[in-house]
Amino acid sequence: MIYWRLNPEFSSSLAAVLFGDIDRVFALDGELIAHDSLSRVLRVTAGGKRYYVKRYSGTGKNRIRRWFGTRRWLGPPRVRAEWQNLQAFRAWGIPTAMVVAYGLERRCGGFTRGALVTEEIPDTVDLAQMAHANDPRLRDRGWVARVSRQIADITRTLHAARFAHNDLKWRNLLVDGGASPTVYLIDCPSGGYYRGVVLDYRIVKDLACLDKLARHWLSRSQRLRFYLDYARHGRVTDEDRKRIVRIVRFFHGRE
Repeated sequence: MIYWRLNPEFSSSLAAVLFGDIDRVFALDGELIAHDSLSRVLRVTAGGKRYYVKRYSGTGKNRIRRWFGTRRWLGPPRVRAEWQNLQAFRAWGIPTAMVVAYGLERRCGGFTRGALVTEEIPDTVDLAQMAHANDPRLRDRGWVARVSRQIADITRTLHAARFAHNDLKWRNLLVDGGASPTVYLIDCPSGGYYRGVVLDYRIVKDLACLDKLARHWLSRSQRLRFYLDYARHGRVTDEDRKRIVRIVRFFHGRE
């Protein structure tokens, strides 16, 4: 069984020809951007626009589990989860990539392959690339404050919905080149909804992921300002201090 959906906004464009069904998407050639045991990401240029094509095969990093594990038969495929998460971001008012097409194929009830196509967000770079390139904007306190507030708002919105990104690293945050920059959240196949102590743990993990590079590039006062903006607190409370300690120590011994 094949399910494939093309965004109606692209039905009369060249994208409809390129991404009209799953077979065409898996036959595409393009620039390989990233790959792992689960997926390959290609960048495809057509009609003066660029698109990112993420193709999934299997459902797990372990080869045996990928083809014979229960997730292939019972769990939601990562491609579906990512599509649902990007749709949720838009519904919550979080800037993100536009989904052009999405779908998957099942055989005998088991997931075999799937793909997600997104339109490139022009004039953007991810924060990890900026850090790697020693971008001078990271030393501009005004620019950092504007970006930091947006990331705090985005993160608070996720967590208020009981949602954790689970990979909230600088590489998954794009910033455009405008005088008043806009932050975009991308790439979320492993995000999900949680409750209770599990949600609390995942929240700390998200915040720790953000702080992983921030501690090398931002001052302590900038990092604290981010947390206070996230928590919407004017000053640090006792509960804040406890959480901040957990955030700072989260990756100790794991790096």
